[in-house]
Amino acid sequence: MSAQIKAITPNSPAADTIIQPHDILHKINDKEIRDILDYKFHSNDSHLVLELISEDEKKKYVTVDKSEGEDLGLEFESSLIDEQRSCENNCIFCFIDQLPKGMRKSLYYKDDDLRLSFLQGNYITLTNLSRADVRRIIRLRISPINVSIHTLEPKLRSLMLRNKKGASAIKSFYALAKAGISLNCQIVCCPGVNDGLRLSRTLKKLLELGSAINSVSVVPVGLTKHRDGLAELVPFDSELALKTVRHVERFAKRSFVESGRRVFFCSDELYIMAGLRIPSNNFYEEYPQLENGVGMMRLFVNEFIDRAHELKICGSDNIHPFSIVTGALAADYIKKLLKSLEKWVDKIPANVYAVDNDFFGKSVTVSGLLTGRDIIKQLKNKPLGSRILIPRNMLRSGDDVFLDDIKVDELSAELNVPIRIVEQNGADLVDAILEN
Repeated sequence: MSAQIKAITPNSPAADTIIQPHDILHKINDKEIRDILDYKFHSNDSHLVLELISEDEKKKYVTVDKSEGEDLGLEFESSLIDEQRSCENNCIFCFIDQLPKGMRKSLYYKDDDLRLSFLQGNYITLTNLSRADVRRIIRLRISPINVSIHTLEPKLRSLMLRNKKGASAIKSFYALAKAGISLNCQIVCCPGVNDGLRLSRTLKKLLELGSAINSVSVVPVGLTKHRDGLAELVPFDSELALKTVRHVERFAKRSFVESGRRVFFCSDELYIMAGLRIPSNNFYEEYPQLENGVGMMRLFVNEFIDRAHELKICGSDNIHPFSIVTGALAADYIKKLLKSLEKWVDKIPANVYAVDNDFFGKSVTVSGLLTGRDIIKQLKNKPLGSRILIPRNMLRSGDDVFLDDIKVDELSAELNVPIRIVEQNGADLVDAILEN
């Protein structure tokens, strides 16, 4: 796939040149542009000589002077320029394998692409990287890289990924760490597979890698009811969740003593399952793994309280009864946040509905995996008030569609009440509460 230009960003360095849409960017400073990483790296300098091929297949050269690090301003027909790399693994815990049939096609696609790790924070297993790819990461200083590592025992990793490359990819992981590439690591913890002593061995080896390991998240395996023909796995219970949290916290303390950084974190889900309070704001340092649900609830609570203090809410006469829809995991925290507003307000007239996930199974408790049909079925004929608040993470990114393709306006019509989408921060929930 060629680096064909789709558009030039207005007022960018490239906007003042003869570069045109449909031109193909071939080289920058005599370096071939094969994908978005080449483009990002080689366009970073202040003085650039671009070699392009025009729509009529004529070669042309363009010189651009700009600030170092300033975006050149080219948009490509393909966001990665090259083809996207799909996953070669067949992980025993893969959530996509647990999706029921009949959902939209895009939900079944498994990516495992280095470029998406760097650009969007996706986690990769390293199993589809060649030695040349690893050398390229080191040469271009592509950092940070997010790695789904799960274990550093070669045989066990191959078993978990169901891919013999799972073992050999550990060598690539160590090579990146040795070269000083910053690594964020994810461990999907499966009871009886990579927990307990095996988890301890993995965390110890990660601790020994020092500053190359920016963060490590331990998250519980997610199991739906659609597991026919898949590996037999057991879910976490409260006792195992507590043991795992305490185990990971011991390594976090060791890391803090040695480096001043905790590095090792458990997801919010494990804390809640264990019946523990979410740690304080300082515990999460710079919140390196929010997308893995690490510290997300703490940050949300802080944003909510800060916004409430800022507005100094007074009186509740103007707040009409309303409802908040969430998953079972967050429901108690939402109720406590509403209770905290009673410092300023006599009563918040809200119903908080924790919707059970019948679509995937009741063991799936996060709000981001709820479907429109489950919400409709469980809220039909319930007292909803003048409006319903739902979190943005229930919907497809940049759209108003649930996982089961129910649209927000369809949900509103079925329940006969307006829907207010709340952004993924506590401040917007406060603002939504005050709206009528």
